[in-house]
Amino acid sequence: MAKKRPTKTNAPQIVDGEIPVVGAREPCPCNSGRRYKACHGREASHAVTELVLRPFEGLPGECDWVALRELVPAATVELALKGGLPSDVPSLTLATVLPMAWPGLRRDSGKVLLGLQNDTASGDLSRGLADILQRALTAEPGSPVEGARTDGDGPRLQDLLDLDAPFEPVVHTGFEFWLENAGDASGDIAASLERANAAAIPTVRLSGVDAAYWCETPDKNHLRWVMSHPEEQLLDAMARLHAAGASSLGDDTRLVGSFRAHGLVVPVWDLPVGMAADEVEKPAAAFGERLLEALGATAPLTGDERRARSGFMNRQITLS
Repeated sequence: MAKKRPTKTNAPQIVDGEIPVVGAREPCPCNSGRRYKACHGREASHAVTELVLRPFEGLPGECDWVALRELVPAATVELALKGGLPSDVPSLTLATVLPMAWPGLRRDSGKVLLGLQNDTASGDLSRGLADILQRALTAEPGSPVEGARTDGDGPRLQDLLDLDAPFEPVVHTGFEFWLENAGDASGDIAASLERANAAAIPTVRLSGVDAAYWCETPDKNHLRWVMSHPEEQLLDAMARLHAAGASSLGDDTRLVGSFRAHGLVVPVWDLPVGMAADEVEKPAAAFGERLLEALGATAPLTGDERRARSGFMNRQITLS
């Protein structure tokens, strides 16, 4: 188990006028009474001049990085470093989220976990995560790693990770991966794990296409598919398919819009409640083939296609 989160008696302190970085929802260390994100966290964010729109570009599995950051509740990926892991670090694991929303964690065993769904005090998410990773690799075993301001010239994930290693997400039904022996959890730990599991939306990564994730909600199911095609070209292709009545994934399914996240477009389909993940595999693969054909079209959009494109844009939400 990791050490407990700092209490008020050992909370981060102001040193030489420097306001330490804390969680976005935590009280600001300056004692203003406001949350950090509404106080010095906002100042730190505004002070950042570098804004990287595609922070995961160049990493294997860029689309899955985006999905795990924005869409997937519980998943892990084994990572490899350039030159290999330090001798005292048995493994390095990327996780969607860690207990207590820690940015990073080094287990008693020396294993390192890096939390992806955390804000960083940098306009470059890759650089912020790389800083957390470096500090986690040298942290005392059994210690969480807190957020911190990063140097503008520090390394990025693209500099630290082995870019030839595969990126293979494993989607979990719950957060048992937080603990090395989840079956032995009891008391407050077991209760916390049960609450987290109850809040997680059931999610499955499709096996036949890249970075497409089925999820189950009470009213309807969805497919959310992160795509790396250039946005304007992709929107044209989706409009061509929609105007031709070829944008659905079968009966009672509907392309309803898209997200924009970390520079990529994420089309979203509504699915019937009874449509399971394995039933989406073939329709998704068939849609992928239709999309590739539409991406190759060069003729100007027709009136119907322009209207479809406009409607699609009006239903687009930017997540980051």
